[in-house]
Amino acid sequence: MARVDYFNDPNAPKANSIVPSVTAVALNEAGEILLIHKTDNNLWALPGGGVDVGESAPHAAVRETKEETGFDVEVTGLVGIYTNPAHVIAYDDGEVRQQFSICFHAEITGGELRTSSESKEVAFVHPSRLDELNIHPSMRMRIDHGLANRPKPYVG
Repeated sequence: MARVDYFNDPNAPKANSIVPSVTAVALNEAGEILLIHKTDNNLWALPGGGVDVGESAPHAAVRETKEETGFDVEVTGLVGIYTNPAHVIAYDDGEVRQQFSICFHAEITGGELRTSSESKEVAFVHPSRLDELNIHPSMRMRIDHGLANRPKPYVG
């Protein structure tokens, strides 16, 4: 399903739903961050997705990372909570979601790099190369916070 992200856009459609979602910041031994090139909006992003009924947010981050990248991870901490009502995602079925995302720090514990129906490319990217990629500003904020080793999680 195709989607369009709107961020601080006065012409954005009005949200009609909110779905808790998660992302994971996972680094390899070289300090490169695990990213996916998404199939639905052609942007680079952290692995992640919606929390399913009956699962915890950390479990969803583990599941989504495995599904989208092939890697097993363990959640090790909280990067932040991102709930900006000025960030909405419009889907081609008429749903317009208000952002509600919990971003976790995660450690890679196993698995092998692979793509999925949601990720046309999976890569470890050195932080110095992030500006070369097409990353939504809200996602870039999560990435930057995850790399910054902030003393406290972001709440906003």
